Amino acid sequence: MFISLGIIWGIPYLLIKVGVESMSVSMVIFSRMALAALILLPIAIATGQLKRLRGHWRWVIIFALVELTFTLLALTWAEQHISSSLAGLFVAAVPITTALIAWRIGLDDRLTGTRLVGMGVGIVGVGALVGFDVSSDSFLAIAALVVTVVGYSLGPIIIDRKLQGVPGVAVMAVAISLNALIYAPFAFLTRPTAPVPNSAWIAVGLLGVVCTAGAFVLFFALVGEVGPSRTTLITYVNPAVAVVLGILILGEPFTLGIAIGFPLVLLGSYLATRRAPAAALAVEAEPHA
Repeated sequence: MFISLGIIWGIPYLLIKVGVESMSVSMVIFSRMALAALILLPIAIATGQLKRLRGHWRWVIIFALVELTFTLLALTWAEQHISSSLAGLFVAAVPITTALIAWRIGLDDRLTGTRLVGMGVGIVGVGALVGFDVSSDSFLAIAALVVTVVGYSLGPIIIDRKLQGVPGVAVMAVAISLNALIYAPFAFLTRPTAPVPNSAWIAVGLLGVVCTAGAFVLFFALVGEVGPSRTTLITYVNPAVAVVLGILILGEPFTLGIAIGFPLVLLGSYLATRRAPAAALAVEAEPHA
């Protein structure tokens, strides 16, 4: 499950790149969300999980806006202007950002020397990616990716603080369905007027069915199997998959920025999210209690 999910969540950057070459940003996002909603919503209803969202709707909606609405818009738009591999590597900074936000708002006060070093190393890695690989006309795309990184960092914090104990599949089913509705009118207004190649439709279909609906079902199954802390190690696999696919399939270059920034970002993420031994043992014990 871990290997499968690591690969599945490394593929979207490639598929988004293929999709936006022939469709509008809104059309790609709507198609992805609509397909995933058609799969996840019936599961949430059939298993009775949807009923357990009662009393949590406000935070489910906030989560949907923060984790999906603005992040997907920013990421999908950015991939019109930069390579898929650079997007995947930049988003790899999410663990560092999550750790920094959690410390800043008082959710985690264990800011050890190791974690500080990790944040610093990760920031240097991001700087290498931007400094070596980003031209002046791509800075808006990088700014959009910052929005994506912050959104992806805040989403898990909302789940942990406001939606703890609520079925994850139900939360995602509603969040994805809500975003399908949000993007529907924009997709209609920007619908393709020329024939769309089969490759683009296949890419969008894979995004919705495999990389969204299937991935989240697999994700929550993996959390139940090995616990949340071990599951987050997927973050270190996804960007590697994104880089390899971008280079092999799209012919994107293996740049100096990737060579320097990639290992620094991953090392920084590992150190910045590393827990003290006692804290780590406590977290690992929770799923089996």
